[in-house]
Amino acid sequence: MTKESKRDRLRQMGALNPRPDVVRAPWFREAGFFDPLDLVQVKYEMLRHARQDGTNKADAAALFGLSRQTYYQAEAAFERDGIVGLLPRTRGPKSAHKLTGEVMRLVEQHLDANGELQARSLAELVQTRLGVSVHPRSIERAVARKKKER
Repeated sequence: MTKESKRDRLRQMGALNPRPDVVRAPWFREAGFFDPLDLVQVKYEMLRHARQDGTNKADAAALFGLSRQTYYQAEAAFERDGIVGLLPRTRGPKSAHKLTGEVMRLVEQHLDANGELQARSLAELVQTRLGVSVHPRSIERAVARKKKER
């Protein structure tokens, strides 16, 4: 049985720093506790360095190889959620949030008699009737999921 490395685990969690070589903080360069591969640790130390050591935010971000925008995002996430806020999150919607029951009923009612899918015209119909803008590909995926469920 192969033992999983820390690098592998960080990659799976989405917390692997893609640019560990640009972390210039001296305490990350020495072997030991601090790991430039661990993006959560790098962000936390960047915030701590600015807050506790009095370094300005732009300099702290640069020292840790991150942008000022990343600094401000990390700071807001940390203020809101604590250390958990520094964990990576998946982007974008978590589900087909526009494809409500009402939208799907309309789509299913207007599928061709033989079940053919005209996603572009269905998207236009949904926009016209319900005022909801849905991408045709989203409709195709939703119909395919419904077919799979049956």
